[in-house]
Amino acid sequence: MDAPLPERIAFLGGFLPRLCGIATFTHDLCEAVAGAAPGADCFAGAVNDRQEGYAYPPRVRFELDQKDQDSYRRAADFLNFSNAGVLCLQHEFGIYGGSAGSHVLALLKEVRMPVVTTLHTILREPNAEQRRVMEELILRSDRLVVMARRGQEILEETYGVTADKVDLIPHGIPDMPFMDSSFYKAQFGVEGRQVLLTFGLLGPGKGLEYVIEALPEIVKRHPQAVYLVLGATHPHLVAREGESYRLGLERLAEDRGVKEHVIFFNRFVSLEDLKDFIGATDIYLTPYLNEAQITSGTLAYVFGAGKAVVSTPYWHAQELLADGRGILVPFRDPHAIAQGVCAFLDDPELMRKTREQAYQMGREWIWPATGQRYLDAFKRARKERRVVPRSAFAQWTLASRPYDLPPLRLDHIMRMSDGTGILQHALFNVPNFLEGYCTDDNARAFILCTLLDELGGQPPSEGLDRLATSYLAFLCAALNPHTGRFRNFMNHGRQWLEDSGSEDSHARAVWALGTGAGRSRNEGHRRLCLQMFERGLAAIEGFSSPRAWSFALLGIHEVLAQTPAHAVAKALRETLTLRLVGLWEACATDTWPWFEPSATYDNARLCQALILSGQELPHSGALAIGLKALGWLVSVQKAPAGHFRPIGNQGFYERDGAHADFDQQPLEAQAMVSACLEARSATQDPAWSREAKRAFEWFLGRNDLGLPVYDSGSGGCGDGLHPDRVSENQGAESTLAFHLARAEMSFAQHMIGSA
Repeated sequence: MDAPLPERIAFLGGFLPRLCGIATFTHDLCEAVAGAAPGADCFAGAVNDRQEGYAYPPRVRFELDQKDQDSYRRAADFLNFSNAGVLCLQHEFGIYGGSAGSHVLALLKEVRMPVVTTLHTILREPNAEQRRVMEELILRSDRLVVMARRGQEILEETYGVTADKVDLIPHGIPDMPFMDSSFYKAQFGVEGRQVLLTFGLLGPGKGLEYVIEALPEIVKRHPQAVYLVLGATHPHLVAREGESYRLGLERLAEDRGVKEHVIFFNRFVSLEDLKDFIGATDIYLTPYLNEAQITSGTLAYVFGAGKAVVSTPYWHAQELLADGRGILVPFRDPHAIAQGVCAFLDDPELMRKTREQAYQMGREWIWPATGQRYLDAFKRARKERRVVPRSAFAQWTLASRPYDLPPLRLDHIMRMSDGTGILQHALFNVPNFLEGYCTDDNARAFILCTLLDELGGQPPSEGLDRLATSYLAFLCAALNPHTGRFRNFMNHGRQWLEDSGSEDSHARAVWALGTGAGRSRNEGHRRLCLQMFERGLAAIEGFSSPRAWSFALLGIHEVLAQTPAHAVAKALRETLTLRLVGLWEACATDTWPWFEPSATYDNARLCQALILSGQELPHSGALAIGLKALGWLVSVQKAPAGHFRPIGNQGFYERDGAHADFDQQPLEAQAMVSACLEARSATQDPAWSREAKRAFEWFLGRNDLGLPVYDSGSGGCGDGLHPDRVSENQGAESTLAFHLARAEMSFAQHMIGSA
């Protein structure tokens, strides 16, 4: 017995007027399902790729910020409380925030209705993070929709999905009459010409330059041919590079002598206008460069309208144009494109038969038919959910919910920053100009900007980029070309106060530059960071500070994650790792499992460096030492009441001596968060997530005084916890310690939530 139709059907993806293919698809699908089920309440949630959002139609009842993970959980709450009977999710890695679009998993973990996911991209060779996201997406979806048989094959071969979980529903298309193109050409002023068309958002992967390269050969045989490129440049590409791609195509057309045969129509057209453009088309061209494109909405539209198609053999085109339904040509081959186009223009009978075959096949894809097929998939999902309920809904307790982090507030960091960099100290929450700047804090600040940009959310990316640029400029200026060492202290008049800073400050700069080289999305920043990283690396081998070794190892790890063949970094990683192991072997005992006769400051960084390097070299002994030392550090930094109590800087902790309880520094809590999260990643033991959470909550008031060290009003953090009070001064080191810890907790929320 079939399950009844749900009373409310929710859709999630981009939505018009956002300019992208997923937005158009979500809009059209929502309308098609509403038409097929007039008694159902169909509504949508829109994923915003910009802070101001869009002027959405009434169908859109909730919005979420692509880069803000918390907004995904709020969206899940909205869906649950609205009693949606099914959620139809549009999935494409690029439209959701987080690594490989992982933020959408936060929503899927909490929604209580059946989920039907349409897969717009299915990777045959995913990287590790893409595979992780895809596998969890598959697990948390009741049914999967693919638009081509090749997609179903990849799901089976690569991800082990059984065929009974998958519905094959071709991309929907508008219903257009089968008419001769001359009927439409007059309104565009191209009467008597053979119109070649490509439409959609423009970008380098479209391969349009190869069509332009083919035009001289085409025009030589068919002088009336004209190539119409319809569509705006992708907004994200415009934001990064302006119109350089389109301008390059225009220059190419001029260089090849075919500028009179190319028309650029630089706008995103309505469906009604698009129908007219398609109607005026004789041959549609998709010269895409990537074989692994499992679906193309533009190809489906034009093919279903009964147009002749010449295409490169990406997966969707291979399937659609098989058995003589179009012409496939090799990738990046202008001559083959010309031959394919001329094959149709030379033989009108071939074009007619091909068009008729395509049009007949397309009758099965018109949106009313597609809407009905989705309704059938929704019924199957609801029926299967009744038989196999989702076990995750058995508990809806505080323990099962993700850990709520304080809202991001960077007011104080911005207040402490100017065109030179970030100032060291504050008087209460006011920057203290007298103390000037230091490399240590600008390195921390640059790491924070890089992490926040990767996470997304507030502030806008241009604000982060501006801050990051100032901090990076400071680090570059800090490197003394005469000594090869980073200077640390600069006064407010921009005068350096030393020729060389401490080993720790030098290594912390190398750590920050390594992070930028490995993670920054700003190409100029990334390249400059790598150059400065390599310059700063030379001095590290001569250092004697274990913490400097550890900071350098953290930066080296970031570079090698992006550039595994970096020989100098690889060699130094092994050298520094063995030095830390040697310290341990020379000092550690059963009662004092530590690297030195005293535990002083930034202690957990030594453990973190060994945990990371031990995995990557690999060196099982180094990994074991890092975990054992961190376990001891956790034990000695836990108060009898169970909260985090860092080693204080008023005496530290000497072997056979007393543990200094105060003054407690934010730096120690941050280092413990970082190291415990690294241990969780290395071991998959959720106990480490709990320890990271314990250390983070020290900032929020779970400490010896029961007072918050982080000031949620200013966005600053007190410089320490004294025996009787929180320090009222909110310096850069302390404030950055909180925000760095918060950023790392945000990255690892899926671990914390499952702890």
